[in-house]
Amino acid sequence: MGAEFPGIVRLRCSVKRYEWGKVGEESGVARLYASNSGEEIDGDEPFAEFWMGTHDSGPSTVVPNRQIRTAGVEMEGGFKRDHSNLVTLKDWIQQNPVVLGDKVFQKWGPNLPFLFKVLSVSKALSIQAHPDKSLAAILHKQQPQVYKDDNHKPEMALALTEFEALCGFVGLEEIKSVLQNVPEITEVVGTASANQVLRISKEDGEKKRKDVLRSLFTKLMSASKAVISDAVFKLINRLNIKRKVRGLTEKEELVLRLEKQYPGDVGVIASFLFNYVKLKIGEALYLGANEPHAYLYGECVECMATSDNVVRAGLTPKKLDVQTLCSILTYKQGFPEILRGVPSNPYTLKYLPPFDEFEVDQCILPQGASTVFPAIPGPSVFVVVKGKGTMRQAFLEELVGEGDVLFTPANAQISVRTTSGLSLCRAGISSRFLSSKCV
Repeated sequence: MGAEFPGIVRLRCSVKRYEWGKVGEESGVARLYASNSGEEIDGDEPFAEFWMGTHDSGPSTVVPNRQIRTAGVEMEGGFKRDHSNLVTLKDWIQQNPVVLGDKVFQKWGPNLPFLFKVLSVSKALSIQAHPDKSLAAILHKQQPQVYKDDNHKPEMALALTEFEALCGFVGLEEIKSVLQNVPEITEVVGTASANQVLRISKEDGEKKRKDVLRSLFTKLMSASKAVISDAVFKLINRLNIKRKVRGLTEKEELVLRLEKQYPGDVGVIASFLFNYVKLKIGEALYLGANEPHAYLYGECVECMATSDNVVRAGLTPKKLDVQTLCSILTYKQGFPEILRGVPSNPYTLKYLPPFDEFEVDQCILPQGASTVFPAIPGPSVFVVVKGKGTMRQAFLEELVGEGDVLFTPANAQISVRTTSGLSLCRAGISSRFLSSKCV
């Protein structure tokens, strides 16, 4: 393969209007999509996810330079929106695999190994996990309409606003406290199952602690709708009475909020078992395969391996697969690691989770500033979140503004400049992988 394929490629990207998305102009996704596509925002519709990548469920398309260069025409970002006769990014990469770089091509073939998104979350997404590669292949073969591909889906969410999520199981002592203070859980799972957890100690070893938690969680999630509905009713009544006497905890307030969104749902009770994570702007949360989580509220940039496989078990009207979810979880306990980014330069933070497929940079340029993204042996996807500026690669310069998405090839140095201020994010292959000596 060649060493370099010059050029910045502009993309038109897909939107998902899931019912949990923010509505109309309140949605950052809606604003990005409107600028990217030239379409007007429907003020009554939810806009949940803005997809940038090659996945068949929401493919991006390449806008040829001859269609977007229009001298003297002032439109969004200085470009005329003409989306006729577009080729998908997936097909374009397969026709031009040199853009990936040798090392990426050798590892993943003529495919972009990551999927980049922006999310606008108005109410809780499902309690879910993403299967590892071996299980993903099995599920895809068995239920291709539900599990859309055979890939795993490690992921990371970087907060653009304050962002709330449930992620992973709380520690052993907190689980014991939950069972002592939330009697409705014991009513559902039974005293014997609850006592198993209360009797366990750190000396019993990690495997036994996980086995006991797996048993408890599986019994809770597998209970009948009638049993759960009754338990949630009792729980909410108890918390409302408790609120009149004293203030509720953050988790109790969250439970009341979730019950309004999903009345009688098992996820309302199950949320007591998960860590309640509140990310500040610029903080990131990453999730490996088979880790339970649910995004609750806020806006984020999300990056993941190229997959759309989700195993769900609560807080959703979509198809549930409770037994699969309960069987695949790692049952790791404790608060998740929060990434705060490592400075690459005065304007850019790098977020590097422990996955080969991706990393994310966030770059915030003040008025009149400029920076350089050095040439790397892998491709990148940039999204302009706010502001206007220019991006230059070799002799090609592009005017860019909010909602613009650009693919850049391997071995391309990218210079970014702004006169008014600019905020953008970049997704690329993990620099740990790119700098390693073996594939």
